[in-house]
Amino acid sequence: MEPIGITMGCPVGIGPEIILRLFADPGRSGDGRFVVLGDRGVLEATRTLLGLDVEVVSWQPGSAVPAGAVPVLELSHLEPGRLRWGQPDRETGLAMARYIEEAVRLIHQGRLAGMVTCPITKTALNRAGFHFPGHTEMLAHLTERSDFWMMMAGRRLKVVLVTIHEPLARVPSLLTRERVAACIRATADSLAGDFGIPQPRIAVAGLNPHAGEGGMFGNEEERVIAPAVRDCAAACSVSGPWPPDTVFHRAVSGDCDAVVAMYHDQGLIPFKLLHFSDGVNVTLGLPIVRTSVDHGTAYDIAGKGLADPASLGEACRMAALIVANRQQQEVVP
Repeated sequence: MEPIGITMGCPVGIGPEIILRLFADPGRSGDGRFVVLGDRGVLEATRTLLGLDVEVVSWQPGSAVPAGAVPVLELSHLEPGRLRWGQPDRETGLAMARYIEEAVRLIHQGRLAGMVTCPITKTALNRAGFHFPGHTEMLAHLTERSDFWMMMAGRRLKVVLVTIHEPLARVPSLLTRERVAACIRATADSLAGDFGIPQPRIAVAGLNPHAGEGGMFGNEEERVIAPAVRDCAAACSVSGPWPPDTVFHRAVSGDCDAVVAMYHDQGLIPFKLLHFSDGVNVTLGLPIVRTSVDHGTAYDIAGKGLADPASLGEACRMAALIVANRQQQEVVP
């Protein structure tokens, strides 16, 4: 299997540290399955600063991946002495954009099997001339996809969002029968194909308190969400709309395999309550495998030796699982 690429993210965030800590732990490093797309000089400087016992080596596509070291495809040559932790600029924005672009290019060429992304800052990304709201939208552009969905995945709970980074006031107008149904279908496809769940069960959250209470608190459930659930019922096991204040408890109790939530905080608040340090962001709808940490650049602790690599470790584990499941499907007659 070709290796999976880990993009370093913002060079002055916690990306370099969590990568080094991941590879310094033999139980997490993946035994030659992962390579880093980033800046060797930044990683070396971070290793020295934090006193981490791990070797950083250069790697080129097509060459063997050394075990017990951090193999780096060098895509930028920043000056570590000039950089300041937690202070991104246009140069760091250009660097982190290049890591992403090269990962996608190598996946399309068959040189990487998938990608795991460390956190970036949207401000520096835009300052560098890449005008996207975030990672996912940039990846959708690079892979020429317009329909994509954010899944937050953990061992206890999986949540998929119908709308992502939208003002709360806009959410009701963005919910359509077609959009909700498309999200349900993408969730079912991913649970079955990516996670190997043969008959996935999906619960759909309502938008309003008590799922509208028969129209007393809003009619989106009757007008949009319930019809979308009916549209998908013949193709997958789906139920709802359920009251948002109870559906996540039902999921954690084992009544379903994933919850489709209507908006960002509706899904991420319960998810991060359970998986704050080990959650994974999985992008559905792309032609490539992409997982990501579920946290940001954490500029307040960057360079202080406090960053936790747990989410990156889970993102790597999940990317390897999805790659293996997809490759197995390709060889099944």
